[in-house]
Amino acid sequence: MVESLYIHIPFCHRICPYCAFFKHTPGNTDMRGFVQAVAREARLRAPAGFAPRTVYFGGGTPSMLSPTHLERLVAGLREVCDLSRVEEWSFEANPATFTPAKVRQWRELGITRVSLGVQSFEPHLLRLLGREHAPADVAESVQMLRDAGMPHINIDLMFALPGQTAQDWEHSLREAVQLGVDHISAYSLTLEEGTPFHARYAGCGDDERDAALFELAEDILTAAGFRHYEISNYARPGGESLHNLACWHGRDYIGLGPGACGTVDGTRYENADDTASYTAALARGELPPGTAERLTAEARRTELLGLMLRTDTGLPAAMLRGRDAEFVSMLEREGLARRGAAGELLLTRRGRLVADEIAVGLM
Repeated sequence: MVESLYIHIPFCHRICPYCAFFKHTPGNTDMRGFVQAVAREARLRAPAGFAPRTVYFGGGTPSMLSPTHLERLVAGLREVCDLSRVEEWSFEANPATFTPAKVRQWRELGITRVSLGVQSFEPHLLRLLGREHAPADVAESVQMLRDAGMPHINIDLMFALPGQTAQDWEHSLREAVQLGVDHISAYSLTLEEGTPFHARYAGCGDDERDAALFELAEDILTAAGFRHYEISNYARPGGESLHNLACWHGRDYIGLGPGACGTVDGTRYENADDTASYTAALARGELPPGTAERLTAEARRTELLGLMLRTDTGLPAAMLRGRDAEFVSMLEREGLARRGAAGELLLTRRGRLVADEIAVGLM
């Protein structure tokens, strides 16, 4: 059963040197045509009576959409989808890129969660990352969202950055906590091939330092009352992301937009990273160019291993095979994992540092 909807908005004011997601500056893009294309794709992909439980606008920078274009996009989605049952509607935004009027519109449309791409509260690291906001802009943006009655506010932060000290990281964490948001994502920088950061910093990592920063985040955020419910995500009680939880548990979702992917009834599709061809194909009434594959049971299990092990509810006992027993026993002896009350496999603090390697061992 499909219960989630993701819409990829690929536009950014500027391209950050570390980001590998499909994105580009608007340039000469026909924004009205783009919005119409997304609505047309929804019509082609959504099953009859589609009533998503969660909706997520990601990017790129969805907050770059003008109020008119956003309203037209949502109106087009409502023609195809029953949005009356949405429990969580998330929207990515950058600090200092929206106004009180925009936030009021977001709430009127039904948006319930805004995720702010803060990344750091250190000016020198913001410059390194190519971010356009200043630390002071974050508090102003959070207050703007709070004044409009936004139920959930998330702050994204990054560690393992070139030149970042433990003091830098602690300061960013404590600033985020002080703002009173109910969700903090603490991501380790990944040097993705094809990005300027990969060309500049590949081979410069420090695993011991990064592990210490990971543990520092857990210490500070759990002490502040946050639940460490996924390796990179922390939430106050009731602040967990329903959309992300659905993804981590392998539930089906429809993805719309250039570069978006989705999974429906065992088939994974991915739209090509090309906004112009995406818009042109849908203007002709065709699905956009891209790929699709039927996922085998083994491929699905492998994917779920990597996702569910990252959560604090762990890997269900039913996903463990008889041949995994020796490996699991070794994990328990080494203090990397334990078994829960229902036999689920739960990673310990040390185990979370090597989650990917543990997943490979269970494949």
